[in-house]
Amino acid sequence: MFVPMTEDEFAEYVQAAIPEYARDKVASGQWSEAESLSLSRKDYAELLPQGIRTPDHLLYTLRDAATGGKVGVLWYACLEQAGRKLAYVYDILVYPEHQRQGHATRAFTLLAQEVRRRDLYGIALHVFGHNPGAKDLYEQLGFKATSISMFKAVGSSTLVGKGPEAPHSDISA
Repeated sequence: MFVPMTEDEFAEYVQAAIPEYARDKVASGQWSEAESLSLSRKDYAELLPQGIRTPDHLLYTLRDAATGGKVGVLWYACLEQAGRKLAYVYDILVYPEHQRQGHATRAFTLLAQEVRRRDLYGIALHVFGHNPGAKDLYEQLGFKATSISMFKAVGSSTLVGKGPEAPHSDISA
């Protein structure tokens, strides 16, 4: 089940999420390690300027239905895309000690019910290429790829850091 996030839970979430998002952006080659934390803080500040009270953004704490214990986080926003309102999942996080127990699947099932109740068109999300487990889960849940960025290194690299060192590009092939 998921319940609205409290201010304290939000503070705890953001404290962990900002460096995690920075690591993902570095691993995907979109940001350098040196700039990653400041860019991550900037993104979160722009997306959630009013924290849990930011209009059209819904932040939930995932809880185990049997114990009521916290097992993760779900953050989505009601956005318009191609003239239709949809739920865009910014983050789904199941804490490591609770992974592989069906919590993410149940959260997406409940989210789908909420999306129907809100009369939204569907659910969209982004998955980093270096996270095949999440990609597999989303495909099992019926998500389809809508845009894929790819990279192939062909020369010596001047980038510093870990990961595929793939620059982000919106150029379509």
